[in-house]
Amino acid sequence: MAAVVAKLLAAFLVALAVSGAGAWEDVKLELDDGMPLIHMLRPLLSTGGHLGRKGRVPCDSWRFAVETNTLRGWKTIPARCEKYVGNYMMGGHYRSDSRAVVNEAIAYAEGLKLSGNGNEVWVFDVDETTLSNLPYYAKHGFGAEPYNWTTFGNYVQEANAPALPETMRLYKRLQALGIKPVILTGRREDKREATAKNLASEGYTGYEKLLLKPQDVKVHSVEFKSGERKKLEDAGYVIVGNIGDQWTDLLGEPEGARTFKLPDPMYYIG
Repeated sequence: MAAVVAKLLAAFLVALAVSGAGAWEDVKLELDDGMPLIHMLRPLLSTGGHLGRKGRVPCDSWRFAVETNTLRGWKTIPARCEKYVGNYMMGGHYRSDSRAVVNEAIAYAEGLKLSGNGNEVWVFDVDETTLSNLPYYAKHGFGAEPYNWTTFGNYVQEANAPALPETMRLYKRLQALGIKPVILTGRREDKREATAKNLASEGYTGYEKLLLKPQDVKVHSVEFKSGERKKLEDAGYVIVGNIGDQWTDLLGEPEGARTFKLPDPMYYIG
């Protein structure tokens, strides 16, 4: 504990020395668990350094509003928060938050009493849930640039998105417990082949179904995903869990016995 406090104090003093020059975001001291120390110190300096102070709402408060579904309908992250979101996503904080969600999901799953009929399923989203699009968003301002359907579509077709390690851990544990994964994504049918290829290459195998949005149907995400979950229940499946990075992955009856929200401050799907 004393060593951690010493690191905190040292980084705090360094931050004070460099913050006037705008270099606070470059402080990269780390704790023993690999989580960048900068994330623990941001609240002491009005979060996000001078970037966070430029606006009326600090960047961590903005992210909190996003994650609680209080802030809705936004198109891009605030320009002042690009470095903050980049540091959050690329540093240890994003992994730490994801780990907290997945740890709770696994603990919940391990406590379930299964029927033995093999009809229990767990619904997984794709983008920023099973697969990470950080290689794409790192080149596009971590959500500071307006979304481009063509550019992102081309990226998806490359089928090279890495798996989110924490989600993979949940995925494998559920399979070991006898709970069948169902992949439900807002990607359109023209992305089916690339999506299936990408999932397989990253180790997401043995799922029960891969459900994509029909190519030309205009339907809001909540309506589409809740409708697909209803079809699963009508077919005799029991949705014991549901995990995604957007609230539209989780809202709308039937939601599943329990839902789990992964962090994602880079974009909003309404």
